[in-house]
Amino acid sequence: MPARPLTMHQIEEILRLNAAQLSQPQIARALCLSLGVVNKYLQAARRARLSWPLPSDLTAEQLQQRLFPAAASLTLLPKELPDFALVHQELKRKGVTRLLLWEEYAAQHPQQHYSYSRFTELYQDYRRRLRITLRQTHRAGEKLFVDYAGPTVDIIDRETGAVRTAQIFVAVLGASNYTYVEATWTQSLPDWCGSHVRAFEFFGGVPEIIVPDNLKAAVTQAARYEPVLNRTYTEMLAHYGTAAVPARPYKPRDKAKAEVGVQIVERWLLARLRQRQFFSLAELNQALRPLLDILNNKLFKKLPGSRRTQFETLDRPALKALPATRYEYAQWFPNRRVAPDAHVEVEGHFYSAPHPLVGQLVDARVTVAGVELFHQHQRVAVHVRSEKQGGFTTLPAHLPTAQQLWLQTWNPGRFLTWAVQIGAHTRDVVRAILNSRTVPQQAYRSCFGLLSLAKTYSPTRLEAACQRALLLGFPTRKSVLSILQKGLEEAPLPVAANSTPALPSHANIRGAAYYQQLLQGESPNADPTDARHAAQPETAWHGTSVPTTTGTTAPATTRL
Repeated sequence: MPARPLTMHQIEEILRLNAAQLSQPQIARALCLSLGVVNKYLQAARRARLSWPLPSDLTAEQLQQRLFPAAASLTLLPKELPDFALVHQELKRKGVTRLLLWEEYAAQHPQQHYSYSRFTELYQDYRRRLRITLRQTHRAGEKLFVDYAGPTVDIIDRETGAVRTAQIFVAVLGASNYTYVEATWTQSLPDWCGSHVRAFEFFGGVPEIIVPDNLKAAVTQAARYEPVLNRTYTEMLAHYGTAAVPARPYKPRDKAKAEVGVQIVERWLLARLRQRQFFSLAELNQALRPLLDILNNKLFKKLPGSRRTQFETLDRPALKALPATRYEYAQWFPNRRVAPDAHVEVEGHFYSAPHPLVGQLVDARVTVAGVELFHQHQRVAVHVRSEKQGGFTTLPAHLPTAQQLWLQTWNPGRFLTWAVQIGAHTRDVVRAILNSRTVPQQAYRSCFGLLSLAKTYSPTRLEAACQRALLLGFPTRKSVLSILQKGLEEAPLPVAANSTPALPSHANIRGAAYYQQLLQGESPNADPTDARHAAQPETAWHGTSVPTTTGTTAPATTRL
């Protein structure tokens, strides 16, 4: 008997063509069989006294038993078909192979099992019958696919009625399809990292690999072979002991789980909320959670169990444990040059760095409460974060000593020497800027900016603008720059505040001497030609009580 028996239809065709007087070579060519197979089946039919036509009630198994009774006695028991749904799930476990599963199957059915090659063929047929694409095999706890859904959800402000859209973050585990969903305001880096942290806590563990799309919050520079990840995102993943392997650009099958997960979320969650109005992000997330539970508990159609049962069986035992502390979001600001004043600008505020690093590049790491400065991956400074725009946070230890200060390339004396070359008024403005700071180093940046204006507007215009700023009482770089930009340095200078113009000469103007005599109790010298003064002396003036000619004090009245 051949290794693979012929079907009943093939046996019938051999007997029918033989009855039609065709030779064995002709029968073999007609049925695409070997001559030996045709000869073997004709001899077996003669031994069993079978000819065409066969009895109508003869089954395929009975035909095989009559043709080959010796071989049939070894295969009286039917083959036991493996549970390929279970095989498919077990292959997702780490270290599980098809050969191992076949050996276990053969051990359970020693007389009724298929060969390993037939076992593999049947399993491939089973995989082809599944609806989902199975080009990738995901081990338990290996991959988490993350992405944002295309549709957004409108959230209405109760007070103003303004509408703001919320983004929907989706995370799907590869082996179990267990899904996490939440709403955030944006797809920016803080929300992106925060959603990862909450997803890890929802799963109760961390997978080996994260597979994101090429959005800016995750990938700074997309590439097929060597994508550049965002530094903050990489630091967050390192805190949880995992890593990101972004999908290749324009290769959606690299993140097929995320694509399917997003589609399911849109149909099973967002579509059910399309008629509802939401007035806060928390309200939207509260509405999403019960729908997410329904999705994870929904039974599969072609696989055993649900997302939750598969998660409990496969992914949860394989996930890595969460770290002892939760990740604290921190944003990186790379390549910040230390200015001559030994300070670094971060988000509009200036933080001191050790003075030997002047002119070199440092990286700033900003958290909610603090700012850290790194030089060549070594932390060199730690500051409390400040929201004061244009302010300075200075540690005395970062500043040079007096002797080092004068040995440095930049010092107050050098700025003053530079200013004197432009003019005396420029020197006075520089001196005022240096004196306005707690330590001189904090003023270096402003002094450098002021003196550099000579290149843009000429030293002559800068000197004139500094003169005008001094007269106005605003000796700062900003005021000088404003004067130059508006061309006011050539305008007439304002009159000094302490200079009083002379009063015009007139008979009705008494002058200061008159009031001085009045305050001292003396009778002022009135003009004899003024009959009004002779008839009634002055007794009171606006808002004050003044002595009269008799030496008493009269109440202040309004002069008529």
